[in-house]
Amino acid sequence: MPTEKDPPQGRRAPGRRAGDHGRYGRLSRERVLATALELVDREGLSALSMRRTGAELGVEAMALYRYAAGKDALLDGLVEALYTELEERLAASAEAPGWRDELHRTALATYRVALAHPQVAPLLATRMLAVPLARRPLPVLRAQERVLALLGRAGLDEDATVMAFRAVSGWVLGYVLGDLRAMVDNPDEPEPAFRLGLHRMPAGELPRLRAAAPTLARHGGPEGLAAGLDALLDRFTGGA
Repeated sequence: MPTEKDPPQGRRAPGRRAGDHGRYGRLSRERVLATALELVDREGLSALSMRRTGAELGVEAMALYRYAAGKDALLDGLVEALYTELEERLAASAEAPGWRDELHRTALATYRVALAHPQVAPLLATRMLAVPLARRPLPVLRAQERVLALLGRAGLDEDATVMAFRAVSGWVLGYVLGDLRAMVDNPDEPEPAFRLGLHRMPAGELPRLRAAAPTLARHGGPEGLAAGLDALLDRFTGGA
């Protein structure tokens, strides 16, 4: 039985091709990743497979193995696509003159890319748990290099730079995932408490969480991201 790592053989489905010329012309890595990203944006990560991506492009799954070695490679490619979009957003606007302002610009661009692709954003965390540093896509490594360089401009020594890098990276990613976490229990329910399903949470055991839930359900927005980032940077630089 064929699997994602074992390209399907046998009779071709109608309208699909075994070569690398798909429905929209010759395939490329960029086109494969863009198609995978569109698929996940539209239908979620559960829809992603080599076979389904090939169908979207009008080719058999086996035609994709030149550009991605399997589903794990597609997942890493989605992370690569988001970081490439981050690079493009940063290139489209002027660099801030100071290191702190440039870190804010980078964090805000990361936040906006993640919110533009909420189905893919969790991979920014999960794929980093599965892929060693040196095997991560180059756009990911360039983004990490950028943050380290900016923190170096703050005058921190090597140990403090690494500590600040971990704190800043963790804050930005955590903030993004906090804004994207599932909160609504019943989207068709107009009453806020029932919409959030607060009646399912024991009031005696969880009074603070129940009270905070309506606020937690709202996006924190760029202001909250900036405030937390400044608090971290002040901790490492003494407010410089």
